[in-house]
Amino acid sequence: MKVPKDLYYLETHEWVKVEDGFAYIGITDHAQHSLGEIVFIELPEENDTVTKGTEFAAIESVKAASDINAPVSGVIVMVNEDLEDSPELLNEDPYENWIIKVELEDESELSSLLSADEYIDACE
Repeated sequence: MKVPKDLYYLETHEWVKVEDGFAYIGITDHAQHSLGEIVFIELPEENDTVTKGTEFAAIESVKAASDINAPVSGVIVMVNEDLEDSPELLNEDPYENWIIKVELEDESELSSLLSADEYIDACE
């Protein structure tokens, strides 16, 4: 299981990477592995608002369907539209293929997220 040290995590298997006041959000390697072959993702719209802990997208695989939760709150400034035609990119590299980019509303929300080591412990 690949778990980059420079990201924050939710126990529900989402990650967030913060750069210059923006948060890139995706699913973890554990999530994509558990789902199996991803065949569809329902993406939100740019300018939608996401709230920490709430669903912002849905993902379907040959095995299951699952909601994707926001690790932080903010306004979506970009959606990775490549995933609409190629949702399997999340299987190929879930950390390179982020789902949304959010203008971070409250950086203090990051303090309640898991570190890489805490996430690994939560998965065991």
